[in-house]
Amino acid sequence: MPHAETAGVEATPRTRLRWWTELPLILLVYACYSAGRLLARGDVSTAVDHGLAILDIEKALYLNAEHPLNRLFTREPWLGVPADFWYASLHYLVTPVLLVWIFRSRTVHYRAARTWLMTSTFIGLIGFTLLPTCPPRLLAESHGFVDTMAQYSSYGWWGGAASAPKGMGGMTNQYAAMPSLHVGWALWCGVMLWRYGGTRLTKVAAVAYPLITTIVVMGTANHYFLDAAAGAAVMGVGLLLAPYVMRTADRVRARFGAEVAPVATASGGTVAIGTRETVTVASDDASSSIVSGGCQTSAGERIPRQRESRFGSGAEPSASPQDAGDGAPAPAR
Repeated sequence: MPHAETAGVEATPRTRLRWWTELPLILLVYACYSAGRLLARGDVSTAVDHGLAILDIEKALYLNAEHPLNRLFTREPWLGVPADFWYASLHYLVTPVLLVWIFRSRTVHYRAARTWLMTSTFIGLIGFTLLPTCPPRLLAESHGFVDTMAQYSSYGWWGGAASAPKGMGGMTNQYAAMPSLHVGWALWCGVMLWRYGGTRLTKVAAVAYPLITTIVVMGTANHYFLDAAAGAAVMGVGLLLAPYVMRTADRVRARFGAEVAPVATASGGTVAIGTRETVTVASDDASSSIVSGGCQTSAGERIPRQRESRFGSGAEPSASPQDAGDGAPAPAR
């Protein structure tokens, strides 16, 4: 009967994150983000009502930063054009660049940072679905807002449909304004720069980037102030939920990793090998004799205490060619 023995079990270290597994995950989340914005179009009249309700709340709270900023960006092209470029491009560039930077140089912190960003993004999708909101630039002219991206569209690649390229306005949801993930992602970038930048310049950028982004989204009439505040709140909730998301992912991984699969050995037996265990199998052709329980075995004996079972207690076998093995000299008579 084949004999197998487990020499020891060792826990393998946690598998290091690899870019070829991270990139598809990030692309999947971004695809869900884009698809969610398209699917959650909502009713236009409902979106307009939500936008007007936000304006009423801001008036009641004496918050009216959108109008003066929008008038300034509309009147001064040297401010309005850069602001449009900022709004249309930077959140697609800065956020992934920082993700790559953390992955390469701050690997220990990458998983928590990535989970925080993704969790907050999914929360934002819930907001887009439940609360479609008309941005200020799409309200009636009587409300006093000007779409700066439409006004300065000749300077960039966008048209009248927010930051979507010209001719592709139908591929975006212009009513996905609450919360503002432009502000939310910029806040995430600011926190990452502040915590892991290590230089005075990165500290300044950590404060300036989310602050300027907040000003830009209001000045271009793409978001209300409360949209920006909601974007920051979403990031706060995502930060609180990220540890629970990681623990849940660890439990799921451990549950599937604990399952064992039978693996056939060379001698025809099977041993169960888990993903986190190292198993050593002693085959029939092993050159060393098995020692167990303090009982020695000699060549040709495979079972400990075999000698004691063949000869009585205290009896020794006689030296004979059969016991001595082939080729051994015969005892003298």
